[in-house]
Amino acid sequence: MTLPEKVAQLFGVWVGASDEGGEVAPYQHEMEEPVTLESLLPQGLGQLTRPFGTAPVDAALGALSLLRTQRRIAAAGRFGIPALAHEECLAGFAAWGATAYPVPLSWGATFNPALVREMAERIGRDMRSVGVHQGLAPVLDVVRDARWGRVEETMGEDPYLVGTVGTAYVQGLESAGIVATLKHFAGYSASRAGRNLAPVGMGVRERSDVMLPPFEMAVREGGARSVMHAYTDTDGVPAAADERLLTGLLRDTWGFTGTVVADYFGIAFLKTLHGVAATLGEAAGAALGAGVDVELPTVKTFGEPLLKAIADGEVDEALIDRALRRVLTQKAELGLLDADWDPVPAALAGADLTEPQSLRGTIDLDSAENRGLARQVAEQSIVLLANNGTLPLDRPARIAVIGPNSQSPTAVLGCYAFPVHVGGQHPDVPAGIGLPTLRDALAAEFPGSDIVTAAGAGIDSSDTDGFAAATELARGADVVVLALGDRAGLFGRGTSGEGCDAESLALPGVQQDLLDALLDTGVPVVLTLLAGRPYALGRAATEAAAIVQSFFPGEEGTGAIAGVLSGRVNPSGRLPVSVPRHPGAQPSTYLAARLGQASEVSSIDPTPAFGFGHGLTYTSFRWSELDVEHLQAETDGEIRLAFTVRNTGGRAGTEVAQLYLHDPVASVVQPVQRLIGYQRLDLAAGEAVRVRVRVPADLAGFTGRDGERIVEPGELELRLGPSSTDPRLTVICTLTGPVRGLDHTRRLHATITAEAPGAS
Repeated sequence: MTLPEKVAQLFGVWVGASDEGGEVAPYQHEMEEPVTLESLLPQGLGQLTRPFGTAPVDAALGALSLLRTQRRIAAAGRFGIPALAHEECLAGFAAWGATAYPVPLSWGATFNPALVREMAERIGRDMRSVGVHQGLAPVLDVVRDARWGRVEETMGEDPYLVGTVGTAYVQGLESAGIVATLKHFAGYSASRAGRNLAPVGMGVRERSDVMLPPFEMAVREGGARSVMHAYTDTDGVPAAADERLLTGLLRDTWGFTGTVVADYFGIAFLKTLHGVAATLGEAAGAALGAGVDVELPTVKTFGEPLLKAIADGEVDEALIDRALRRVLTQKAELGLLDADWDPVPAALAGADLTEPQSLRGTIDLDSAENRGLARQVAEQSIVLLANNGTLPLDRPARIAVIGPNSQSPTAVLGCYAFPVHVGGQHPDVPAGIGLPTLRDALAAEFPGSDIVTAAGAGIDSSDTDGFAAATELARGADVVVLALGDRAGLFGRGTSGEGCDAESLALPGVQQDLLDALLDTGVPVVLTLLAGRPYALGRAATEAAAIVQSFFPGEEGTGAIAGVLSGRVNPSGRLPVSVPRHPGAQPSTYLAARLGQASEVSSIDPTPAFGFGHGLTYTSFRWSELDVEHLQAETDGEIRLAFTVRNTGGRAGTEVAQLYLHDPVASVVQPVQRLIGYQRLDLAAGEAVRVRVRVPADLAGFTGRDGERIVEPGELELRLGPSSTDPRLTVICTLTGPVRGLDHTRRLHATITAEAPGAS
């Protein structure tokens, strides 16, 4: 291959993004220059960027267009190499008419990796059926400051929860033949003050023990074939130019063999934002040297600037060959280099491709099976934070459904759902999927009730003119269902989403004032949150009749919420992020060390109103019969224990058994506790299970003073319970022997099994 042919395999093209899709990437309009396929061929092309996710297009017509484009690309080049097509799939395939699943924060709330894997496999099959090869998901960033706008895209504030749920998503996507892309590698969510694309100042231990474990797990156990570098710099080193991260750790230590792709325009940012490169060619060389293989979304630095830098002797051509080998290997794995390569995707097999309009509507990306699974994920993700006995509702005569999210069809969608991400730029185009409002869902759930509605206020408006009408409706009702929260958007167009960071965790606009006004009526208020992040709820934390938390639960979300309110669904979600008591106590995370908790020497109390892992149900559970088989183990051994959980209520329900580790004395400061295992337990009324747990000493490991991971001898405390704030059983155990070094082959999981009582 000639040098231009080699380089052409290392970048993507985003055809039509400027004039069709609106701004969906940072600095997009500053960075983009018109690029056509004709201007690049016959040198070839590495990737096609978002052929379905740039503008609304019927799925069949989009598949046909992609097919024709692929044929053009293959026919134009000497070697007949097609492009690899990638798409967003953060909460479902980001295409018009595709199922909008709950956002990742809801996946975390399910504490159910198996269900998330099933969802991801279904998403991947839909993508593969229309000719897509790679998905830009999952986001494995761990929440450190809930003011960050992209909290909705994460799976929570605990690295073990993020790692297990995220790895399950990777496994599902990869099993469908889609290349999963881990992002954002690494540390993006630890930006100062929760500002998007801001500097990161964390130390080596926070990076190693909090940020990196989800990526390591997804590489080791998920089989991810792509990684996307983060935009941010950590302690002055941008991720896109960090050879120790992208090559030393990712490849040389973890053994990753796939491709590293750039976050959109991220290589050019080495010059324009980070100032570590004087020219675009220098930026390209720095990224290639660090281990970035593919420039996305379109050619900016890997085109003429890179070719010039090579010609001038500033960049070694061997770096091109290294990246090219990885790119072509991946294309070969996908069958794109096969002699009998057939570009016709499965969804168009047997169709008459000469009559495009006859294809319209023939591909269903929102099948009944998809919606059923979306409903299941939504139902398992909803968290009942508080309940004074008002829920489930017992056929109220009149329900006042109030709030800015009560009648908004898109209140269930995050910023990467197609109707928000791209559809908002095309207001005349229908959403392409059914989006019943909460009011609609409650009317269907309570057919005998009179449903009255009022917005009361906007999401982020300062207008209080609607308060009077809302409180008047409330006084005439038996119960108020108050729907508050966020509007997803991008770069300031919403209150949650990429580039929509918050100054504090107070509810946006005058929503807290509306909430307080309704509490003052004395009518029971069931606060229902459709949001992308947790918010401080003021008086409602103790005065609301009930609080139901959902995190953008997708197209089936309002039906799931209505099911929880009626009791048709017994809530089983658990908080993947803590709900703050005060709006300004940030950054805050349950992973804090003792100095990060409330103290007598600070006037700021970060104690949450509802802690990580919290969630109520409509039944009750008793934890008992703790039996510890081994209270002592070597630093390379394991602790074994067992306990019984019984459903003592009158209906079936789900308990989420959570296992936390507390290390009272260590050579470096540790979090007071951290999650090391969990298990959903579905129990009929009166049913009991015996839960057996094996905890390898490796799980007590941490990064020591010299930067190496170790496990130390000493006393440990294992806490078992339904949340981080409600330990039911405690085990004091001891590790003995020498300090032991750990590497990337260490054990990552406790073994938790449930069996009938009396079984051995």
